Amino acid sequence: MYLSSSVCHQHSLPSSPAKLASSSTNFTINHILTNKTFVSNNLLRPRLSVRYNSIITGSYGGDRNDNDGTVQSSPAKKLRKLLDSPGIHQGPACFDALSAKLVEKAGFQFCFTTGFGISAARLGLPDTGLISYGEMIDQGQLITQAVSIPVIGDGDNGYGNAMNVKRTVKGYIKAGFAGIILEDQVSPKACGHTQGRKVLSREEAVMKIKAAVDARKESGLDIVIVSRTDSRQAMSIEEALWRSRAFADAGADVIFIDALASKEEMKALCEISPQVPKMANMLEGGGKTPILTPLELEEIGYKIVAYPLSLMGVSIRAMEDALQAIKRGRVPSPASMPSFEEIKEVLGFYNYYEEEKRYAAKSSQPVWQTGSSNPYGIQRKSEDNTEQTGQRSTEPIVELLNPDNYTKYGGGDANNPFSGIWSRTLRVKIIGRDGFEKLDVRIPAGFLDGITNIVPALGGVNIKSLLDDASYEVGGKLLLDFNDSRGDRIQVFLE
Repeated sequence: MYLSSSVCHQHSLPSSPAKLASSSTNFTINHILTNKTFVSNNLLRPRLSVRYNSIITGSYGGDRNDNDGTVQSSPAKKLRKLLDSPGIHQGPACFDALSAKLVEKAGFQFCFTTGFGISAARLGLPDTGLISYGEMIDQGQLITQAVSIPVIGDGDNGYGNAMNVKRTVKGYIKAGFAGIILEDQVSPKACGHTQGRKVLSREEAVMKIKAAVDARKESGLDIVIVSRTDSRQAMSIEEALWRSRAFADAGADVIFIDALASKEEMKALCEISPQVPKMANMLEGGGKTPILTPLELEEIGYKIVAYPLSLMGVSIRAMEDALQAIKRGRVPSPASMPSFEEIKEVLGFYNYYEEEKRYAAKSSQPVWQTGSSNPYGIQRKSEDNTEQTGQRSTEPIVELLNPDNYTKYGGGDANNPFSGIWSRTLRVKIIGRDGFEKLDVRIPAGFLDGITNIVPALGGVNIKSLLDDASYEVGGKLLLDFNDSRGDRIQVFLE
């Protein structure tokens, strides 16, 4: 990351924590940090004032001007703009496309993915390193494609060594992620705030962040690198602070220490590398880190905050309650779940219907024509209409059968045209593939019987035989029940 002043002087960040104190840029910032009045105020404000009076460019591959055409509308660009904006920004963690859509619908400007939640939802297994890179990429693509807000993906420990990290970063960029969280745990990793966590050596941990930065540069595309260290629980707060500073020097855009145990430790993180945004993790339900309000976190100096378990936790409880209700012979109460209409609205049914109208044909009626393109296999005879139009008509000519003309085809009783099959009723019911009823009508059965005298078989079904057999039965009978080529269910009853 480069800090460019208004006179275009550039100051490179020191390459190691040891050089941090000797850097002229950081000497100025550290000098400001020693001011007691400044410390008593929000640490974020002076850092933001530096951003407003200067130009801070994100650390990504190549020169920023060379990448403007590619990065301008990228997810990473949106996330960097958010990181540069005032205030603290909340990001609930999603675990699938639906939960991501709900986050966006609720008005949040970005979200995280949670490896804990994805492992639970996709595998039904604990977050103990069992889920693979391929599974995380697959789930990530579904999530990023479902929303327009930037998504920071959980990249675990990069799924291997530094070379694996490079592949992971490039894969997450292609999957549409705006950012990636990379941690310094050994394999197999353990979930944050749980027992048994072990971390890599300092050197290997820093090299993996450098590999991530190189992968971003090689890809020619941008992604925000969030470095996470688990060394607070594995080793000490001093070690965690050292690593966080080293990760910032290696090119990380955001730094994050997981499982900090007190408000004082959280303040200590925000006091190092002031030019680099800090991430907080509010583990709901009882983690090691104190749960603070967004305003309290902003006072300390955090820029973004994750809520990793809220959506997964309430989903588990709601599903358990619903299953218990069903087990007792009831359905969930209306207050505990949205209506069917609300569910359809969330999933985008109505947006789909509106957009579908843009591509609808002028006539929604089926096109009947001679040939195999007719979905029901019905062929109708065209008649010559040259006397009126001078041209041969291609429109089908269909004569409506009624009790008066029905007998000329050999049906019914000439003395009583409403006897026999004409005394029965046909019910035609069509249910669309979307579950909505399209048609439910009743007509005299003689209409269909007259048609079957002319065309006995429709779509390979001998309706003539079905109707003849059913005409002698007392009560109703289902004649046809099938799905057409459009996915609509068609049922014909003889009543």
